[in-house]
Amino acid sequence: MTAHPHTLDRRFTVAPMMDWTDRHCRAFHRVLTRRAVLYTEMAVDQAVIHGDAPRLIGFDASEHPVAIQLGGSDPRFLTEAARIAEGFGYAEINLNVGCPSDRVQSGKFGACLMREPELVAECLAAMRDAVDVPVTVKHRLGVDDQDPEQTLFSFVDTVAASGVTTFIVHARKAWLKGLSPKENRDVPPLDYALVRRLKTARPDLEILLNGGLATLDQSVEEMSGVDGVMLGRAAYHTPFELARVDSRLYGERDPVETPFDALEAYRPYVEGALAAGTRLHAITRHMLGLFTGMPGARRWRQILSSEANRPGADWSVVARAAEAVSEARQAA
Repeated sequence: MTAHPHTLDRRFTVAPMMDWTDRHCRAFHRVLTRRAVLYTEMAVDQAVIHGDAPRLIGFDASEHPVAIQLGGSDPRFLTEAARIAEGFGYAEINLNVGCPSDRVQSGKFGACLMREPELVAECLAAMRDAVDVPVTVKHRLGVDDQDPEQTLFSFVDTVAASGVTTFIVHARKAWLKGLSPKENRDVPPLDYALVRRLKTARPDLEILLNGGLATLDQSVEEMSGVDGVMLGRAAYHTPFELARVDSRLYGERDPVETPFDALEAYRPYVEGALAAGTRLHAITRHMLGLFTGMPGARRWRQILSSEANRPGADWSVVARAAEAVSEARQAA
């Protein structure tokens, strides 16, 4: 597998999301937008080194441009995992300094690394030395009782000394004590203005805004004053938002006109995955939001949820669910 030939245009990216942005999800998002940069779920460095790497981080060439996100805090392990990932053909390697989950804290990586900018810089410098593709970092404004006005700028300056120039900023603090990972995505207030001030003060760095963006319209609106945006849960729950990214942000023709076109475009991938032994449910769980806000959306979800898990379930289940949507639209 070769790396994507284009230099990465990160105006619009889809966030790495645990349990969500697996290879089937990314292949689905790719039929909706050719241009958005897609990210894997976070892969823990030692799992990449010692585990079943093809199963863990393998991907389909059709997913390009695609980046991998690694979790870890030891420069040696991160370097080895970065080399492996580059060998698989990823176009970028991103370090997670934003995830607040307990599992991540016990492993001393993710958001708790906001307190150790020198270590982050050391990790990133080692990764940059080991690979030819870009190395980037995704982080929070700060953690716990840190004051983001101070923390953010000093963190970025320390980390930029590693030579990394792309910072994806989740515009909230993380509370490692007292909030669950789910609450950490909603409860700490958003501060987009601070991220803009960071870009103004550090114009030579590429700054991407992440956190709380709900629609493509809002993403386009909030893009002023930063270099790009990263859409997270909205891209997953309302994936058809992605189907206008190419025209709105890149001035290119969108690959699909309707959700039904998206299904037709995705079908060859799905049938290939089924033939390779993947269960239908593992694929269709990422498609439940395709018709959100349209007539028939509920029937679509019901049919996929109840039938995709059955032994031998195949594309006919998707076709039946789509047919139910068509009927609901005609009745509406």
